[in-house]
Order: sequence, then C-alpha cells, then structure tokens
Amino acid sequence: MAKKKTTFSCDFCGRPADASEVLIPSAVSDVHICAECVEQLDEALKVYREELHGKSVAAAEVATLDNVPKPLEIRKFIERYVIGQDSAKKYLSVAVYNHYKRLAQKQDDDVDIEKSNIIMVGPTGTGKTLLAKTIARLLDVPFTIVDATVLTEAGYVGEDIESLLTRLLQAADYNVEKAQKGIVFIDEIDKIARKGDNPSITRDVSGEGVQQGLLKLLEGSVVNVPPQGGRKHPEQKMIPVDTKNILFICGGAFDGIERKIAQRLNTHVVGYSNNSSRGNIDRDNFLQYVAPQDLKSFGLIPEIIGRLPILTHLDPLDRDALRRVLTEPKNAIVKQYEKLFGMDGVKLTFTDEALDLIVDKAIEYKLGARGLRSIVESIMIDAMYEVPSSKSKKFEVTVQYALEKLRAANFEMSTNS
Repeated sequence: MAKKKTTFSCDFCGRPADASEVLIPSAVSDVHICAECVEQLDEALKVYREELHGKSVAAAEVATLDNVPKPLEIRKFIERYVIGQDSAKKYLSVAVYNHYKRLAQKQDDDVDIEKSNIIMVGPTGTGKTLLAKTIARLLDVPFTIVDATVLTEAGYVGEDIESLLTRLLQAADYNVEKAQKGIVFIDEIDKIARKGDNPSITRDVSGEGVQQGLLKLLEGSVVNVPPQGGRKHPEQKMIPVDTKNILFICGGAFDGIERKIAQRLNTHVVGYSNNSSRGNIDRDNFLQYVAPQDLKSFGLIPEIIGRLPILTHLDPLDRDALRRVLTEPKNAIVKQYEKLFGMDGVKLTFTDEALDLIVDKAIEYKLGARGLRSIVESIMIDAMYEVPSSKSKKFEVTVQYALEKLRAANFEMSTNS
C-alpha cells in the first residue's frame, strides 16, 4: 500500500505527491489535486467574482470621503515641496478633492457630476512635473505620469495612445476597478501640437493624429488596453477600461505661446486707443493672460481644448522664488548636498553671496529651477570628489570658490561677475 501511495500525482499539473505539501483526493473518483493548484484556483475564483460583481475591496476604500484631505490640506502638503505657483496649487487642490467627491457619489443620485480635466501652461523648470509628483505622494488613488512625446498614431513607430492606461493599470496592480478611478498626468502635452495649418503630403502622426486619438480617452469611453504594452505582445488579451471616472491632468511649456497671447491682447497697437486696461498689462509675464484661443493658435485642436475645461498657468520663477527653491523645500538642492556631505561626516555650508551667484546664473540661462541643479553640480563636483578622502569635517562654499569652479566648467560669466 505504501508503494502505491508514492505513485499518486496531481491530475491537474502532474506534480508528484512528494513534491507537494499535500495531495487532496476526490471523494467520488480516483482523482487528486495538489495544494498549489488549489491556491491558483482560489485566486482565479476571486478575480472572477470581482469582475462579476464589479466590486473590489480597494475600490470600496477609494469611494469614501472620510479620510480625504480637504483642498486647503492638499495645498499645504504641496507647499512643502513647491515654491510659489499659488494659482496652479489652488486649481489642482480643488480638482483632486472634487475627483474624490465624484468617486464617493451614489449611483442613484439625480445629479451626475462631470469630471473637470486640467491643462497647466508654464515655462520649463517652474514645477509642473513636481506638482504632479507631489500630489502622487498624497493620494490613495492610482496615479501615473506619462510623457506625450513618445506617442504616435496606431501603426507608426512609437507608443500607442492606449499605453497611457497601461501605466495606470500597472500602478493599480492590474486592478481594473481601481484603475478606472485613478489620475493620469500627461506631461509635455505641447509637443503633440499641430505642426502647421498648411496641408501636407505626410501625415502628422505624432501631432494632430495623437490629439485625435486622445479625444476618446479624455471624454470617457471604454478602451481596450494591452496589459503588457501594445506592439511587442500582439497576441495578448486586451483589458477593457472605462475612462469616464479617470481624471486627466496635462502640462506643457508651450514655448512661444507668449507671442500668441501678445497678438491677441494687441499690445503692439499703433495709434490711439480708448481701452485703458491695455496700460495695466504685465509684459514680463504674458502667461497669466493665457486663454483657450491661445492654445488653439499654438496648435491644439478645438476638440481637445474643450475636453480640458480648466486652464491654469505657472508663473516664471523670479529671483526671490529661485532663492527659496535653493534652500526652503523638503527636497531643496542645498539640503540634498548637505545630506550627501553629512553621510561622510562633513558639515557643508554655503555663504549668502554664493547662493546669490547661483541664482543669478540660473536667471541668466533661463532654465528655471532645473538650471539651479546643473549650476550647483558644476560648483560641487570637485568637492564631492576630494572631500570624502580628506580628514576635514567642515566645507564652506564661498562666492570666490563658486566663481572659480564655474569658470573651470566653461560657464560664461557676465560682465557683472
């Protein structure tokens, strides 16, 4: 009898009895199943029940307002990382809070709350992507950041538009119900602007073609999403995802849109005008006057502008804002370098004059907050190379040291330096 037992194996996977934790016999026939197959069947049954009833524990947790931060609390959290940009912070805080409200709305309610997708316009280095990343730290809903520059029409080299939702599915651990209530941040939306008004013999497959493909996603429809990305696995089974409750936030630099705004405001008027409001226009920051018609002039099609009803702007960072970016946020550049040197037991300090020089160089090169890091990196590279091997416990960056390192790094110095 003992020998006969050893010949038993799982009738589902063929696993022998000695290779499994337990082999369970059938009560009515000479059939056995191993513990591993039972666990797989249990998982498959859970997935089937969730799809059948359209519910999941994770989705139920999302659709409550009990633990949702209020707009003021969301803004307060963002301010720990992002300096300035009061208008954008306010719009984003309200949009995220209203998104939670929509998720908590009862299905039998008389009023159907529509989603309000957002588009943010601002120069490079003003904090568009950082705003999105900061909000992602706070939220309990799936959140993903995708880049519009790699998108093309279906059938052309590049990524399909549906890959946006593939990233969201991955962020939700492939829980479809949870992903359908997530938030997608589309970065560099200006890079898919229409290339020109003139008809061409070549298709605009990475511009207007992508905009047209985004329409159904932004509006809200059921989209078949390839779970592993579209083109490398053509045989995979598609997952239907309803985008009706997915909030889309778009951001872009829209380089050159200031000229479109100036033309609309007619600031170069010749002759006399009775319009006194023109005299109050801030010519150093045209972005604050941005309107949907300016986006149309830039190259976005009217249909996509209509599906992004909330338009906000990010101000260019002035000298005071850049100075604060260097030292104040939790992820401030100076704090990061102090931490790096502190790991080697070295106390790093910057003089006020050195910090002012860094800010002046960032303004000169017009790279925003990103320019600060490249300048500080050029100044600190020799110190980061030499100090860990030295026995010194303090290191101070003076304006003379910073000037010397910037010259060595071939940074063009202005005449004031």
